[in-house]
Amino acid sequence: MKDSFGREINYLRVSLTDRCNLRCVYCMPENGIHNKLPHEAILTLEEMYEVIKSFVNLGITKIRFTGGEPLVRLGVVDLIEKVKKLDGIKEITMTTNGILLEDFIEPLKKAGLDRVNISLDTLDADKYREITRGGDIDKVKRAIKKAIEYDLNPVKINTVLIGGFNDDEIEDFVNLTLHYPIDVRFIELMPIGEAKNFAKSKFLPNSTVLSKVGSLEKIESEDIHSPAQYYKLPDSIGKVGLINPISCKFCKDCNRVRLTSTGKLKMCLHSDREIDLSSYLKNGADLEEAIKLAILSKEKEHELEKDIAIKKNMNEIGG
Repeated sequence: MKDSFGREINYLRVSLTDRCNLRCVYCMPENGIHNKLPHEAILTLEEMYEVIKSFVNLGITKIRFTGGEPLVRLGVVDLIEKVKKLDGIKEITMTTNGILLEDFIEPLKKAGLDRVNISLDTLDADKYREITRGGDIDKVKRAIKKAIEYDLNPVKINTVLIGGFNDDEIEDFVNLTLHYPIDVRFIELMPIGEAKNFAKSKFLPNSTVLSKVGSLEKIESEDIHSPAQYYKLPDSIGKVGLINPISCKFCKDCNRVRLTSTGKLKMCLHSDREIDLSSYLKNGADLEEAIKLAILSKEKEHELEKDIAIKKNMNEIGG
């Protein structure tokens, strides 16, 4: 599928739920979700599979499952196993906070999961508990070790840069790539929902990483659609990625769209515009036609530089 700007759209991110077992300060309110979605508002896994199948029929080759926290949704392993069998699927990945991951790695690997991205903003137990409002970093560290053992490599660690919080740990994160098949990806704090005001006061450009670690050498990305610019330390096993949605947007190479847990299709993360696909589920042909028309309406680019931010929190969209 191509959008109206000639971009090949082959990557679908699927949010399985808006629920999460953490309360990260830049993602969710302290007391959790104010308006939890009723059970009937969320697509069943069978319905999600039908939507995914229609996307794959139209040329989607990569699926990433997200949340909220995807592993709190019952049946995720079975869904991955079914999706993996679809003709045309080349890669299935997942973004998780890692809290539940250790016990899921073996069944996920058997089901067909190829890689995992783990959100981790600090390596310090006390700071982790602070930023997540109660999380146990030891569970995440064990999950990372086990993911490497089960060859879900490279394990990608997503680290949001937060001024005054983790800028003193940049070198520690980078050094993880020296001895492990880990890609550490630093992400600029984005003004999304709950995080809008927080992001303004804590924003750090990714150039901070390069200024702190001068030995990083730029390398070519294997994926031209990747939002990350990649670097390596000399003789390192892993890589360092810089994702700069604020200081250097990458919209011209965007190849992805997002499906929310309620069946809404978002063509751009930073747009409030959504197209409801759930009403087309009874007729597969109509669903595919709706998807094709939606793709043609995909936005050219976001406008974060104009201080235009979306209203929903990240857990409601899919990380």
